[in-house]
Amino acid sequence: MNSPPRLNMTESWQINAALLLVRIASALAFLYHGSAILFGAFGGPGPQQFAASHSMPVVMGYLVGLAQVAGGLAVLTGILTRVGAACVALVMLGAIFLVHLPHGFDVSRGGMEYALTELLLAIALIFTGPGAYSLSSWLPVSLRKL
Repeated sequence: MNSPPRLNMTESWQINAALLLVRIASALAFLYHGSAILFGAFGGPGPQQFAASHSMPVVMGYLVGLAQVAGGLAVLTGILTRVGAACVALVMLGAIFLVHLPHGFDVSRGGMEYALTELLLAIALIFTGPGAYSLSSWLPVSLRKL
């Protein structure tokens, strides 16, 4: 069985820089939206109003906001990136199937375009991990793959 080709130094740098940019872009969106849900920041609804607007128990408002904030922090820092990306992916699956799918694809009509993009970014980060430009090296070796 052949092993995969090794990356040269330029390719490695480019991939790690690209992963950092993907992490920043994704994390900023989740920190923003999660803070709006969890804390009512940026004019957001807070957990009670969020839950009520989606006919959910209040605890779901807290869990969705927490998953977005904690997942966003994990993705941004590169600490427990795969765990954070899994939290984000779960929230996006919920958003797609419970909110956006009936409105089609177009985000301007309430569709799933943006939620699907964030879901795919989260899945990509689950596959790749954070890359070299992260704080994961501060973790014990046993936790670095998470």
